[in-house]
Amino acid sequence: MFALTILLDNIVNTESEMHEQEKNNTEQLILEAAEQEFFTKGFGGARTAVIAEKAGVTHAMLHYYFRKKEYLFERIVAKNISLLAQAITAAVGNSDLPIVERLKSGVAAHFDLIAANPQLPRFFLNEVLSRPEHYHILYERIKEVSDNLFATLQRDVDEASGRGEIEHVDIRMLFISLLSLNIFPFIAYAFIEPVSNELLGGMMADREKYLAMRKAENIEMILRRIKKQ
Repeated sequence: MFALTILLDNIVNTESEMHEQEKNNTEQLILEAAEQEFFTKGFGGARTAVIAEKAGVTHAMLHYYFRKKEYLFERIVAKNISLLAQAITAAVGNSDLPIVERLKSGVAAHFDLIAANPQLPRFFLNEVLSRPEHYHILYERIKEVSDNLFATLQRDVDEASGRGEIEHVDIRMLFISLLSLNIFPFIAYAFIEPVSNELLGGMMADREKYLAMRKAENIEMILRRIKKQ
């Protein structure tokens, strides 16, 4: 009897785990389809019916997981800001390394993540400009990860500057410079590439080579800002 009880419990647990896994898989399919739809058409142009079709679920099933389109949007925003934060934090978080090496790694990690997801900057920018009410969603998510990161980096920069290793900088201003340098090539690519032969001597003909050059230049410009004169 005891053995039978254990067997039944195991069956119930297995079925529960399978159900949970199926639920997670379905949710992931919906999120992937939603991300593609939001990135392509923005929040205003995205349709939940299209998202459901791309995810291979019914419209009713989509609403079972996400009752409103806004909930999907918030999940997509949270996921991508988290990816950015994790990439930068992993690169600059090793306090055993010199601050110069950490900042260099941070610039590179940020650039690489955007290069792998070039639609991200345009998506965030378009949403803020076209739907200002979404700004608070972006702001709150960014603030969750930026405050502690900036405080830690500023402390380490202050200490390195006090030792005479680097010029003193406001890490917030340096981060704005980083964003400007790393984001612009991807936002402007579609505008510049068609006329690059005339304006840039064909520099952008090989996209991968161009991005590698741009990445190296951006790192050099950030390091030049903190280099001791």
